[in-house]
Amino acid sequence: MKLDFPALLTELRKIDRNNPGSWPHSIRNLALIVLMVLLAVLGYWFQIQPQITTLQAAQNREPELRLSFEAKQRQVANLDAYKIQLREMQERFATMLRQLPSQTEMANLLQDISQTRVGAGLEEQVFKPEVERPMEFYAEAPIHIRLTGSYHQMGNFASGLAALPRIVTLSNISLGSAKTGPDQLVMDATAMTYRYLEEPQSPGPAAGAKSGAAR
Repeated sequence: MKLDFPALLTELRKIDRNNPGSWPHSIRNLALIVLMVLLAVLGYWFQIQPQITTLQAAQNREPELRLSFEAKQRQVANLDAYKIQLREMQERFATMLRQLPSQTEMANLLQDISQTRVGAGLEEQVFKPEVERPMEFYAEAPIHIRLTGSYHQMGNFASGLAALPRIVTLSNISLGSAKTGPDQLVMDATAMTYRYLEEPQSPGPAAGAKSGAAR
C-alpha cells in the first residue's frame, strides 16, 4: 500500500475533527495505525519495561541467592555435627564453672594458695585480698601478694598454683632483689581467682512466716 502524503495532508486540512465518522478511509486507517503504535509504546513503557527491570534485578541477585541457598543447605547437612559441637561446648563450660569456687569455698581457696606458698618454701610479706570485680556470671577476686625466696622456689609456687583444682593465675608480676641474701628475690604479683556468682535466692515460706511472726 503506497501512501500519497501530499494528498493525505490536503485531506487532513479538510476533515472535521469533531466528526471522525466523516473522515476519509485513508485518514481513518492512518489514525488507527497511529493509535496502535501509541498504545504499543505506552504498553511497553508502563507494562513490559518494569517487568524487564524486575527480571534483570532478579537475574542479578541469582548468584547471591544461590550462594545463600548452598550455605544454608550445608548448615542443614551439618546440623547433627553442630549439635555434637554444642553439647561438647556445654560440657566444657560446665567443667569450667566447676573450677570456679562459690562464696562458701573462697576461704578454702585462699588457704590452698597459702599452703602452696608454704610448700614452695617462700616467705610471705603481703597477702591481701582486694575488692572483687563482678562480671557477667562470675567475679574476679584479685589478691595482692608479696613473697620472698629463690627463683626456683617461685617457679615451684607458680607450678603449684597451676595444679590447684580451682583457677588461679598470676599477673602484674615484678621481681626485685631481696635484702635477705644474694640469691633471694622479692616478687610482687596479683593472684587472680574467679568466683562463680550464685543467683540470689528468694526468701522461702519459712522466712515469710518468721517476718510475719516478728510483726
